[in-house]
Amino acid sequence: MHTLLLAGIVLLAQESRAQTPAAAVQPGQTTTSPATPAAARRVLAPRRVVAPRRTGAAPTRARTNGVMAKDGLTLESGRVVLTELGLTAPIEQDKRLLNGTLISTKGQVTNGEGVTSQMAEGDYVSLTGRLTSKREMVEADSVRKLVAYDLKHPGKRKEMEKAREKVEKERAKAEKEAAKAKAKAGR
Repeated sequence: MHTLLLAGIVLLAQESRAQTPAAAVQPGQTTTSPATPAAARRVLAPRRVVAPRRTGAAPTRARTNGVMAKDGLTLESGRVVLTELGLTAPIEQDKRLLNGTLISTKGQVTNGEGVTSQMAEGDYVSLTGRLTSKREMVEADSVRKLVAYDLKHPGKRKEMEKAREKVEKERAKAEKEAAKAKAKAGR
């Protein structure tokens, strides 16, 4: 489309120059002859200058796996990984958080008072500096799942608990009767 427009403009410009005397039109000027169309009278702007491409090592791209992770730092495979705005990438140098906590690339956490601790695999440090172990996250997740289940099925867990107790009582009663029968047969 653009090629056709440019070709048409070039043809119109050539026709208009052929109709006007060469001495009257200087390069860069437009003609004001009523016989030439408006498109032929337009002078095109020069092309923009574009900065050259950077050469060298390509920047490491942040990876995402489709699941939104919480913003913070996690120790994965012995490397500290930073998640910000849903993008996850390993840290290349020590990271200082808002509250003064310093996290090394190997997972050593030093808080503002100078107390140092080592992150274990799967531990999480929020961007505000709060360290959460993997065990705490699992416990919080299981409690969250129970609350969600209770909201979805109110009273269902209590019913299941009563049914389990009833089955245990019946089993204990059956064992007691079996023991009595065995004792009676053994006499």
